[in-house]
Amino acid sequence: MMRTLLIPLSILAIFIFGAATLMATAPSLTPESVTPTPLTVRVIDAQPSRVNLTVTSQGTVTPLIESQLIPEVSGKIEWMSDSLVVGGFFNQGDELIRVESLDYETALSRAEAALLRAEAELEHSKFELARMRSLEERNLASRSNLENALRIYRVNTAVQLDAQANVKQAQENLNRTTLHAPFTGLVRAKAVDIGQFVSRGQAVATIYANEILEVRLPIADRQMAFLNIPPTLRGELPIEFQPVVSLAATYAGQQLQWNATIVRSEAEIDQASRMVQLVARIDNASAQVPISVGQFVKAQISGRNAEDVVVLPRSAVRKNNNVLLVDADNRLRFRPIETLRLYQDTVLVSGGLAAGERVCISPVQTAIEGMLVEPTTVPYNTIEITGAD
Repeated sequence: MMRTLLIPLSILAIFIFGAATLMATAPSLTPESVTPTPLTVRVIDAQPSRVNLTVTSQGTVTPLIESQLIPEVSGKIEWMSDSLVVGGFFNQGDELIRVESLDYETALSRAEAALLRAEAELEHSKFELARMRSLEERNLASRSNLENALRIYRVNTAVQLDAQANVKQAQENLNRTTLHAPFTGLVRAKAVDIGQFVSRGQAVATIYANEILEVRLPIADRQMAFLNIPPTLRGELPIEFQPVVSLAATYAGQQLQWNATIVRSEAEIDQASRMVQLVARIDNASAQVPISVGQFVKAQISGRNAEDVVVLPRSAVRKNNNVLLVDADNRLRFRPIETLRLYQDTVLVSGGLAAGERVCISPVQTAIEGMLVEPTTVPYNTIEITGAD
């Protein structure tokens, strides 16, 4: 019985002794402090500079002068110019339409014949008046005879003046049978053809001048602050307040550009969109590639110059108009700034930054004041002012 108990107790004692030996001879661990790895961020050096503020817009080219070609006489069209087709080009003074002139030539001949009769009657009455005066002076004719001769002379004078006016009107009507181009331009629409009878005052074509064209550019009222245009100025702008505009369009696979100037602003502000309509004028005659009416263009309007402005990526601006600076010890510091203008990709900072300060432009998810970072400088000239607010 004792032997049966001694064997397990001996085994248990051996295990206890082995465990105590292992615990006594185990190596001791000394805790070490962990040094955090600094977060790598991109920074740029703030460089205040002068920035030309621009405003972008878009619009469709329209003619400055557009009118309807209207005959001042009635008749059948006997001839039309080959240029009188939709899109046809003509120069100022070119003949465009001739109305049948036979009736007006006949009317002129009749008016000239009536003038000859009136002149003959006037000459005869003038001779009779002189004769009656001579007889009255010699008491061979009464005073009433002289007055009657004077009345006939005055009536014939009026008839002669009326006949002269009729001849002038008949000549003018004959001249009006030919319609001349009032300016150099293009045909937008044609409403008649050869052989058709037209009435006086009936529009036969719509034409427009293509030497001077215009574009209406809608501008948000808040963007007017970036242009050198007095807010209370309406109508035609003085030359010193006419901003330069660069127009661009893609046509036939080519990128085309034209120069224009803002010449006036329309008096009203759209109540729904709060847009102000500025009108840009294009000198199409001096353009290397003429612009077409109806062309859709994008416009970049040159505005005023802003001094001491720092350009930053829009992503650098954080909540409550703050940016992250990296100080001399490579630690993050929050700094409030004053923004002049926000763009799609950039922000113009007008206050709060000094030249040479390092601005963090990396997206830091959890930024803590005094946080240690590893800065990497990005060239400042890689930031561009693009887009529109």
